[in-house]
Amino acid sequence: MKTIAAVIIGFCGFTGLIYLFQEAFIFFPVTMDRQSQQAIKKRFPRAEELTICTADNKKLHGWLVKPEGAVKPPLVIYFGGNAEEVSWLIGEAQWLKGWAVCLMNYRGYGLSEGRPGEQALYSDALAVYDRLVKRGDVDAQRIVVMGRSIGTGVATYLAQHRPVTAAILICPFDSLVSVGRKHYPFLPVALLLKHCFNSLSRASALRIPLLALLAADDTIIPRESSLRLIERWGGPHTIKTVGGDHNTLQEYPGYWESIREFLAQQS
Repeated sequence: MKTIAAVIIGFCGFTGLIYLFQEAFIFFPVTMDRQSQQAIKKRFPRAEELTICTADNKKLHGWLVKPEGAVKPPLVIYFGGNAEEVSWLIGEAQWLKGWAVCLMNYRGYGLSEGRPGEQALYSDALAVYDRLVKRGDVDAQRIVVMGRSIGTGVATYLAQHRPVTAAILICPFDSLVSVGRKHYPFLPVALLLKHCFNSLSRASALRIPLLALLAADDTIIPRESSLRLIERWGGPHTIKTVGGDHNTLQEYPGYWESIREFLAQQS
């Protein structure tokens, strides 16, 4: 009986720690120093630095990259993964032929202030969108949301709450509860999670076109979790599977080509 009691107490203590410190298992903020910021400005002089104030007065930092010579290009708003500092995509913006791209770091990432959390990221996404549509140098009628991994949850939320033309979801999932159950079947995940990113609950209401990019060897997002979301999507959807794993699929043939072709269809 003492052994059983010790096991129960140990398990309860462990689950309590998981609940209290779950942000450390979900978000992995990657920061940036001023030297790196200056290096980016020197290397990419056409990338416009953006600072956007959130509803709780935190400052988000990022970039707007517009195609050369474009007067009022359509816009992609990108939401990164949970360990992604998004400035690396400035150099990849050339793949988005004719499209501007907004790369804002989540709070706590890059030079953005604050601490990340599900509701904060949702609110921040609305603030970013609302700021961008007021600009006169992008086409507010043609906005595509693009999210990767946990960013697919943010992109899906934004698509539900603001008018967008289409969505590109890279390694998407139905909810973190589903993903957590796959990786931690011994834990009461649904009871523990404070940040669920339940995109499945929004999918059927979204009538916009979807491009879903899946990694051939994704060991982080179960394929069935991606497919449940895609199958529930309310609009037309296209699934592309490219090589690599969850963190490397952008390095394989078909990744950028699929995105470029999809965007061309939205022009």
